[in-house]
Amino acid sequence: MPAETVLLKLGHIMPYVDLAAAVVFATTGALVASRKEMDFLGFLWLGAITGVGGGTVRDLLLGLPVFWIIDPTPIALCLIAAGLVHFSAHLIASRYRLLLWLDAIGMALVTVAGTAKATNAGAGALVAIVMGVITASVGGIIRDLLGHEPSIILRREIYVTASALGAAISVAVQPLGVSQPAAMACGAGLAFAIRSMAISFDWALPVYRPRRGTNPEDL
Repeated sequence: MPAETVLLKLGHIMPYVDLAAAVVFATTGALVASRKEMDFLGFLWLGAITGVGGGTVRDLLLGLPVFWIIDPTPIALCLIAAGLVHFSAHLIASRYRLLLWLDAIGMALVTVAGTAKATNAGAGALVAIVMGVITASVGGIIRDLLGHEPSIILRREIYVTASALGAAISVAVQPLGVSQPAAMACGAGLAFAIRSMAISFDWALPVYRPRRGTNPEDL
């Protein structure tokens, strides 16, 4: 199949990236609800707010209409996904492991979706990258706070860094003549690859080590 045809098909798919990512994140929210033994409404609430949280903050910061208010399909699918998890979570042997991998997929998707939406709204490269990271992290942060889980930004494994690098590459390659769909695919692939390696091999960036401060008399 010619490369132009592949990119054209990819361009038709990309408008649904926000939708797919919302459902994936909603599933992770529902998995946290299952780990915390919440009731059915707890599943729906945590799934919905995780699914649309990042995109909502992104749209508000960009001054755009919130995507799920214009078209309620994303919130409806998030509720359906959360409801399905409520009745099937017991069939999953390791819900936490599945949570990590689904979260990695969702992170990669919403990173490039958020970056592309900011770019299309006229934002500069740096703002677009920040919007990608915000879209990828806010939903998970809300999920972890409400579910009393360790926050994604406090985990040792690389997460926000993977999102930032994915957003950066999706922005950086477009001035080189790469189409936006192809750039999004590159960014999502890089973000997911880094995050998956971090999960598999416990990759982490160097951390701050406390050390003795300087006493005034030593100055």
